[in-house]
Amino acid sequence: MIIDGKAIAEEIRTRVLADAQALRARGIIPSLDVVMVGDDPGSIQYARSKEKTATKLEIDFRFHHFPEATPEEEVVAKVKELSADPNVKAIMIEMPLPKHMNENTVRMALNPDKDVDGLHPVNLGKLVSGAEDGFIPNTPLAVIRIIDSVGFDLKGKRAVIIGRSVPVGKPLFFLMLARHATVTTCHTRTVDLPSVTSQADILVAAAGKAGLVTKEMVKPGAVVIDVGTNIVDGKTVGDVDFEAVKDVAGMITPVPGGVGPVTTATLFENVIEATKKNS
Repeated sequence: MIIDGKAIAEEIRTRVLADAQALRARGIIPSLDVVMVGDDPGSIQYARSKEKTATKLEIDFRFHHFPEATPEEEVVAKVKELSADPNVKAIMIEMPLPKHMNENTVRMALNPDKDVDGLHPVNLGKLVSGAEDGFIPNTPLAVIRIIDSVGFDLKGKRAVIIGRSVPVGKPLFFLMLARHATVTTCHTRTVDLPSVTSQADILVAAAGKAGLVTKEMVKPGAVVIDVGTNIVDGKTVGDVDFEAVKDVAGMITPVPGGVGPVTTATLFENVIEATKKNS
């Protein structure tokens, strides 16, 4: 079974639109403020894509775009200003930031209650501690939405995550653990990676390396979720050798059209929750 991320995303957007309309009927305006520094083409494209989606979902969108050479303190001041503004409900800081900026310094200027990326240390701490009032990072949340959509029960299952990044691998570990999976995290220093991945009932590839997961690494019938986004010969591909693995896996997400659309949809789920929290 090839998992249709676009269909799952559409279901989420339908719920978000209904929530946005209900808030507007009460005089509450859902909004998203995006802060971006520099001219990274991918980030600009992603920001404009979010703007289009926001418009369709009746969510106000404001784009705060700074030149590459902007001093860090100027960006920090803007983030603090937005955080203190009662008319600003949700804030997202586009990554990557220029090399002269410290990501943690900029992120720490953000009000955690408006952090719809879910990457402020307060929100990450809530996730680890099991508190339910924090924001969950978008991509890990998207993986959980996909798992729910296909009806896969994590309880008692062996889950393997390839990748230990703060935006994806680490939060996903705790989300899966909270659902009673036995979770293993692999990374570049994992010895004999195939021996670990081949035991997984559900395998999540989030390493950022094209074609890393081959069919020999996958347990027959396993659920394979490909978070990777890589450009090879001008085409977007995942971390999984899709054509080979799809004949072994029980369910698999494609790239593109898998996790990506759901990630964007979950961002707007968080925007609705931030609007409620900050109104």
